[in-house]
Amino acid sequence: MKKILEDVRVLDFTHVWFGPYCTMLLAELGAEVILVEPPWGNIGRMGPGELFKNTRTSTSFYSLNQNKKGIAVDMKNPEGIALVKDLVKESDIVVQNYVPGVMERLGLGYEDCKKIKPDLIYAGLSGFGQTGPYREYASYAVIAEAMSGHSYANGNPAEPGGKPKSLAGAIGDLAPGTMAAFAICAALRYRDKTGLGQSIDVNQLDTMVSYNTPSTTDFSLFGETSAERRRKRQLNPDPDQPTQPQQIWGLIPCKDGWVQVAGSRPKAMEELKKFLGTDEVDINSIKTKLSEMTKKEAFDWLVQFGFPAAPIYQAHEAMNDPHVIDHNMFVEVEHPLAGKYKTPNFPVHYSLTPGEVTSACPVLGQHTEWVLTNILKKTPEQVASLEQSGAISCWRK
Repeated sequence: MKKILEDVRVLDFTHVWFGPYCTMLLAELGAEVILVEPPWGNIGRMGPGELFKNTRTSTSFYSLNQNKKGIAVDMKNPEGIALVKDLVKESDIVVQNYVPGVMERLGLGYEDCKKIKPDLIYAGLSGFGQTGPYREYASYAVIAEAMSGHSYANGNPAEPGGKPKSLAGAIGDLAPGTMAAFAICAALRYRDKTGLGQSIDVNQLDTMVSYNTPSTTDFSLFGETSAERRRKRQLNPDPDQPTQPQQIWGLIPCKDGWVQVAGSRPKAMEELKKFLGTDEVDINSIKTKLSEMTKKEAFDWLVQFGFPAAPIYQAHEAMNDPHVIDHNMFVEVEHPLAGKYKTPNFPVHYSLTPGEVTSACPVLGQHTEWVLTNILKKTPEQVASLEQSGAISCWRK
């Protein structure tokens, strides 16, 4: 076995960010992921993210659908839905992130699919879950971030009534997507031991609430927020700044940007004092010194004493960091229409079964013919008939 999930087939009915990131992680671990789209493409092709040149596909779709095969099937066409149900029978996992009720109306809910494939693992991803008063409400990353307390904490909690701020990078999608991939792998383990599949309900709100456990547990214990307690103790309530002047902590400006310092390690403080020939060091004197350096110089200067520190990069700058390069975190793939581009590799390093990015996202309908002929054993004549009827769409060079 070269890949952990190399004997697993996933039927992927996901779109936008949350679901596609989950299934992409499975694909990078070796699963055969078949992305099912309508012949006109799923909404993720249109954004978020700018459309790339003449490919009619958003940059976010390129980044979230690597390693997948793509088929185009009209699930409102009787022949199309029959094909999809045949693929359910040949799959180990179904992942979908439609609003609860949509797949049931198509005859592709868990109970429907379980009749086709009794040991199927079926992951229903949504904003608020398959049950509860909000189950049918629409959601995106920012909604889950807002309701779980992250947007408030990311804004200005230092002041009462401080303005909240949405998180950058759709963490409310990517974090639940990671949790969903983890849950699916756990369900696979259970099936390996018992032979039983099951339904998995993964939603953005519950996941983001769980990721805010320090804040909610803290409040449950003390009955007030950490910012309120810091104000009472007359400490700086701004989490980006040190609570006391003698702490070396926070966001510090340099000649060409900023560095982040998360210090106050006793040994690092003693090394710094020794270097500066002083008994006391405060944040203001360090700020003055770092203001004369580039962020690279400031980073090198701080880490020599043992401070946890980092240059504050724009995302593309990380691509050229020597440590990131050493970890092979960006790989080049080639798309049939867009050409070559670099994209993040699988971020976890296994000693025997490495995950990796090996192919770009699919062109709409790129693998329809391959999937139908190789998995469903359709003849070329049957594929042509299905295509002519509008049940499927095939991309050919």
